[in-house]
Amino acid sequence: MNIGGSLALIALGAILAFAVADSWDGVALGTIGIILMAVGGLGLIVSLVMMSTARRTVVETERPVVREYR
Repeated sequence: MNIGGSLALIALGAILAFAVADSWDGVALGTIGIILMAVGGLGLIVSLVMMSTARRTVVETERPVVREYR
């Protein structure tokens, strides 16, 4: 899960938890919203940790400088 997906889950969960007052039989949308926010937060933390510990490779190339004196 990337950072954008995590933020989308957090936003969707917040909408379900705090803005939706409707419910279905046997389904609590507030609880589903809290679960989505928790999964999104966990995904965000994992994404940031993976991004900070990723191996970065720096490639340096050297070219000889050719100077002509006249």
